[in-house]
Amino acid sequence: MKILLIDVYNFNKGGAESVCFNTGKMLEEHGNEVVYFTLKWKQNSPSPFEKYFPKSKETRSGPLRTVKNIINYFYHFEAANKIEQLIIEEKPDIAHIHLLWGQITPSIFPVLRKYKIPILFTVHDYRIVCPAYTFRDGNGRICEACRGKFFYRCVTHTCCKNSKLMSIVMAGEQYFRNTFFNPLKYIDGFIYVSNFAKGIQEKHMPLIKAKPSIILYNFSESIASCPKILQEDKYYLYFGRLSYEKGINTLLEAFKMLPNCKLKVVGKGPKENELKDFVCKSNMQNVEFLGYKQGEELTSLVSGAYFVIVPSEWYENNPMTIIEAYSVGTPVLGARIGGIPEIIIEDENGYQFESANINDLKEKIIKVDSLPVEKYEALSWGTLVFANKYLNPENYYLELIAFYKQFLK
Repeated sequence: MKILLIDVYNFNKGGAESVCFNTGKMLEEHGNEVVYFTLKWKQNSPSPFEKYFPKSKETRSGPLRTVKNIINYFYHFEAANKIEQLIIEEKPDIAHIHLLWGQITPSIFPVLRKYKIPILFTVHDYRIVCPAYTFRDGNGRICEACRGKFFYRCVTHTCCKNSKLMSIVMAGEQYFRNTFFNPLKYIDGFIYVSNFAKGIQEKHMPLIKAKPSIILYNFSESIASCPKILQEDKYYLYFGRLSYEKGINTLLEAFKMLPNCKLKVVGKGPKENELKDFVCKSNMQNVEFLGYKQGEELTSLVSGAYFVIVPSEWYENNPMTIIEAYSVGTPVLGARIGGIPEIIIEDENGYQFESANINDLKEKIIKVDSLPVEKYEALSWGTLVFANKYLNPENYYLELIAFYKQFLK
């Protein structure tokens, strides 16, 4: 089978890309052919398919660059042309999309339909029903006011990065897309990475229930064979994007009251300078910012952590941070929001706390900080049991390939 994997980026920008590239690698290991279609970015990894990659907002040039970027947010003409060239030359059997909206755009839908290529879509965020994709308004509160159709409320609530202009653009894109390229018309099947994601999509777009779908938690490339031994240099770890919806402010406020607990922060993002300033002004000696890490260096940090903390304050779907933590036997403290409670089983592989609640998070840290060695090892075992049952790549492949075959003649 030849699979066309589609994502905005050809480098590991976030969880969606990790899943996309790991899926491609897994498919190839089982004898399938994989073709990639992304945009051109300066950070892109080399690819044999890069001649098909259309320009991104960063690599586009010329005096009309800004105008073209606005137009291409709604409809990417070059993407439609380039993907047709790819299809003619590579002849894929099926297309599997990970990220698309506002970048590649649904301009590619009619082309895929023209060549009778089934379209599957992995739901990593909520852009199908929420213009701001996070279900948060401009004040950072959980918001479902659009209800899958009243997208003007994205503007009245200033949902997109607290900017009226961006909120207008994103709401406009949603209206344009649903009018001319409705996902229900073009997408043949949906892959959800949590039960929560499936439920909220169906809540705000009930007709999506008629589409074939499957729930597949993100998988781990490898899973440790034995639990961790409690190490003397005990530290907690946050790793991921440093952005407003991730709850980093709440995390730092909690550690401000716990000077004897050490926190390492890994990642970059728009909130980075603000967070560092807070730590500096608060004279917090127990917090260390390590910047962006990947590969073995990141795995070592996750493996060495006492607990990984996921303090999200949005409807987090199925965080790769938890998947990666479980894979090396590290328990997790996670916010009780979105799809997180599905994969943190209280007292078995970690603990939950109320999202955005500084005191509840602080109390949970105090609780786990004094766990007996035996209990900690039991939690570590629990992460591996869960990983082998739900995050196993072999099981994932069998379910994914069976889902693919439903759409092939």
